[in-house]
Formats: sequence, C-alpha cells, structure tokens
Amino acid sequence: MQPHTPFRRRRGPLYALCLALIAPCAIAATTDNRDIKVAVAVDGDAVETDVSFSVHATPQQVWQVLTDFDHMAQFVSTLSSSRVLEQNGNQLKVAQSGKAGSGPLLFAFDSVREIDLAPYLQIHSHLLSGSMKQLDGTTELSAQGEMTDIHYHAKGVSSSWIPPLIGKNFIADQTLAQFSALRQEILRRQQSAKP
Repeated sequence: MQPHTPFRRRRGPLYALCLALIAPCAIAATTDNRDIKVAVAVDGDAVETDVSFSVHATPQQVWQVLTDFDHMAQFVSTLSSSRVLEQNGNQLKVAQSGKAGSGPLLFAFDSVREIDLAPYLQIHSHLLSGSMKQLDGTTELSAQGEMTDIHYHAKGVSSSWIPPLIGKNFIADQTLAQFSALRQEILRRQQSAKP
C-alpha cells in the first residue's frame, strides 16, 4: 500500500477544480502579473473566484484567444483535447480533457460545457458534465481606450472537500499564473500578426 493514499485521492478533484475554474491558459507566463487581481473564497466544497486585469488589446483580439476552443490544446499545456462538439449560432457545446500535476500526483480531468457568447462583451460557461459537480463562469470584456478590461467570475462545487487554506492558496496561485499566461497569449498573437 502506498503512503498517504487518502490525501492523494482527495487532491484529484482539487486539481480538476482549479483547472475548470481557470481554464484555459497554461502556457509559461513570463510577463509581469502584479496587476492581475485574484480573489478566492472556499466554503466546504464550494469555491468562488474573481479575476480582474487589463491587456493592451482590443476586445476582438482578446475574444479570439478566449473562444479559440478548437485550437486551445495547442497553447494550453494541461489540455490534451479541446473541441467544439456542437454550434448553434452563439451557443456552443465544448468538450475538453487533459492532465495536471506531475509524477505520482498526475490527475486526469474532463468537462463538457455549454458556452453562450455575446461577442465581444461576455462569455458564459455552464458545466454539463465532468470532473466537478457544478460550475458556472462568466467573462466580461470592456474596452477602455487602447486597453481591454477583463473580469472573470466563477462559482463551482467540487466533487470532494477542499482544504480551506491549502486549497484556497493553490487555486489563487494557479489562477494568477493562468491569467498571466492568457494575457501573454493575447499579446503573442498580436505580435505575430504584425507585418
């Protein structure tokens, strides 16, 4: 019998929760992220997350990254698969799967989400099935001159109990890294598009 098996089993849903709340954005982040504001609240198996930051890009440029579900696995390192299953106008059904962690602490996750799009203002995501019991998230975009403000709010229910301090800090740290990477991907695409 391997040591600490119960703890290791409990951590699987924690990884899945973090990935679902913040997905997608797991490329390496090298830009300054001190202005990205992250707030996480944990109450038993319920988690609420808020993220706010700005990027020097138009809402349309930000939108291209946030809604590029069919190519997301190419720039999100934790995703092994991401694809649009169905599309009906501005409503999508998106399936994603992947793995997080390393070594013996490597956990699989999956989700099927209903995505409602209001171009270039809002993206709402509702979990239909997957590694969590429940998850709803909304991303809002607001143009501010040459900048776009991004606010993300999510409420989720994990399939198991989350350690209050460790879980909260882990989710906050991962969320900060993920949204820093998201901004980097937006800027990378801008740079690549320049003649």
